[in-house]
Amino acid sequence: MKNQRIIVFDTTLRDGEQCPGASMNLREKLEVARQLARLNVDVIEAGFPVVSDGDFESVQSIAREIKGPIIAGLARCVSKDIDAAGAAVKPAGKRGRIHVFLATSKIHREFKLGKAQDEIIRLAVEGVRRAKSFVSDVEFSPEDASRTEPDFLIRVCQAVIDAGATTVNIPDTVGWAVPDQFGPLIRELYQSVPAFQSGKAVISVHCHNDLGLAVANSLAAIQNGARQIECTINGIGERAGNASLEETVMALKTRPDIYKGFECGVKTREIVKSSRLVSRMSGLVVQRSKAIVGENAFAHSSGIHQDGILKKRETYEIMDPREVGWGATQLPLTKHSGRAAVSARLKHLGFKMTDPEVSAIFNQFKEIGDKKKFVYDDDLTALVEGHITETPEIWTLDYFNVTSGNRAVPTATVRLKKADAKEPVTDAGTGDGPVDATLKAIDRITNTRGTLIDYALRAVSQGKDALGEVTIKADFGTGELITGKGASTDIVEASARAYLHAVNRHLSEVDRPKREKQKKHS
Repeated sequence: MKNQRIIVFDTTLRDGEQCPGASMNLREKLEVARQLARLNVDVIEAGFPVVSDGDFESVQSIAREIKGPIIAGLARCVSKDIDAAGAAVKPAGKRGRIHVFLATSKIHREFKLGKAQDEIIRLAVEGVRRAKSFVSDVEFSPEDASRTEPDFLIRVCQAVIDAGATTVNIPDTVGWAVPDQFGPLIRELYQSVPAFQSGKAVISVHCHNDLGLAVANSLAAIQNGARQIECTINGIGERAGNASLEETVMALKTRPDIYKGFECGVKTREIVKSSRLVSRMSGLVVQRSKAIVGENAFAHSSGIHQDGILKKRETYEIMDPREVGWGATQLPLTKHSGRAAVSARLKHLGFKMTDPEVSAIFNQFKEIGDKKKFVYDDDLTALVEGHITETPEIWTLDYFNVTSGNRAVPTATVRLKKADAKEPVTDAGTGDGPVDATLKAIDRITNTRGTLIDYALRAVSQGKDALGEVTIKADFGTGELITGKGASTDIVEASARAYLHAVNRHLSEVDRPKREKQKKHS
């Protein structure tokens, strides 16, 4: 196996975004895509264009604006899917890829598709040929490959390569595989299909984490002939998630004695920044003990460990934290910092902001600066989020006051401004605590009724005056979870802003058909 270069295919914006409650809008996806480009991944799977107008627009915008990585769009082996993907990735030019898939396992053939093996191969070949009419770079995935009969899988691989596929991805769709089985399967495919050995086509793997083995399976596949790994930042994705990009990449880098000669182009110092951005844009909090990017990943509380680290870091750390981006925060800003300094720091952090957005963020920065001594990069990033959600501010928080105590009924008075109204609206509510009371008052004013499904509070930066960031997921009776985010040094205010963000998103979705109808007639 001469080629030891591993292609990193990031599917955070497609498979990762399919995780319940992780939906991102266009602006948020663009920010993540820009960071993935800085991370230097080889391929960005930007979405599933046929699913919705929003997904199509996201893939098309990313294909148009992001330079460097290959931009891929997913499609079933269905003409309308492939045509949509072809149109969406067209702005990427030669960097466009269409990723078509079709189930091949016996259980899927019999119970989902009701089709025989020969029919599956015919449909797969037709799908690849149609995709080939749009782009030269076509990837094919036999869905549920790890549970497909190996001899049939070999036939499928050969057929789609003959039809023009340049990458064949072997998905462990339901996370069923184990390394001792998955590695030999990849080896058998590599040895049985001449195009893999000659370099005419690349074997890829897409591993799910249902048994916690996604990274292990990906690494086993690399050792047996796979040259592309499909993964996500923080390992997010459907069910238990996907193979974690940061874990797979750092395993290759940290253990060259095992993975001899293998290399990838990922700029590892961008990993922590990428992790935090995806966490904030998706609303999915990274667990503290998560490998590489968790807050405890390089923390040592044991006295024995601390003593060893002080004497020689390698005694208890197999990686230098700086290699993945820890400890890279610059000197914090203060309330005396000017607009130019804030603008420069936003640019350094990778955000593409308009002048009005910079001005709005600067005004919030000054408010925060008056409340705390230092404003850190993470504080700024939290402020930026409010300006890239693309959610119409139907209601904005003007004033709130809460009274609470262990012997008092928690009460909140809230005043909101409506975008199309001259006068603000004030109401009050009681609840189980100051946050609950505030949210109920917001419900009364906005005439909504949201059920809080999830609530997460984290300190954005260090110190007792740290900015608190609240992420909530609420159901407003539609059955769909809507995420809201808010930040403040006051956790009740942060909670109110997060909930109001979700309310505005909900009301915006309710009004969307009316706005689109008006747009057509205008």
